[in-house]
Amino acid sequence: MYSAPGHGPTRIALVGATGLVGRRVIESASLVDTVRVLGIARREAALPPGARMEMFVAPPEQWGEVLDAVRPAALICALGTTWKKAGRDEAAFRAVDQELVLSSAAAAHRAGVANMVVVSAAGADPYARNRYLKVKGETEAALGRIGFKRLDILHPGLLRGSRQDDPRLAERAAIIAAPLIDPLLRGSWERFRSIDARVVAEAALGLALRRGSGRAVHDNAAMRRAARDWRRLADAGEVL
Repeated sequence: MYSAPGHGPTRIALVGATGLVGRRVIESASLVDTVRVLGIARREAALPPGARMEMFVAPPEQWGEVLDAVRPAALICALGTTWKKAGRDEAAFRAVDQELVLSSAAAAHRAGVANMVVVSAAGADPYARNRYLKVKGETEAALGRIGFKRLDILHPGLLRGSRQDDPRLAERAAIIAAPLIDPLLRGSWERFRSIDARVVAEAALGLALRRGSGRAVHDNAAMRRAARDWRRLADAGEVL
């Protein structure tokens, strides 16, 4: 089910290391000796306290060279921005959430990376009326054509957790109200319930190490199961 033991820590590349989920990936991986995160970013940024990882700073057009050099077992992609941060400009939003995601994936595939885990969004659909969900859905479809042996797509609902230097007041208000709102989201709306970013990160780590092949989409419930598997293996020292 999981990757077999080898020599030294299993290397996992991470793009989107400075975001909410990316920082939780670093924090969770830093608690074990059997996994080593290799962050790739466009600019330097403060790392979580106690982080044990390598960070490579390079322009996106050189990320392929980094991946060629480090040869990770898997790629976790936690890249993402918002309509507001993109200036409510669709081209600027697509430049990060679609073009950078796809170029990172293509570079990883060329470098021989077999597994990819990407953090997308609940409700992602290439035919959605909502532009955010439409772009996410189009990106997922394009990722499926790149040719990874295993592609895991995460569909979290509202992400809970503190963001570094990014208050997002409307989102914070929604998080505060989540305990009241979540029980009201039933049926097809249940997928939009809130989930802790640490759970998403732990699920991403666990799925990045799984064997097998194919494409799978994971909702909140599936991510919680994958996160429990990661914690069990990490506690037992069996993650390698």
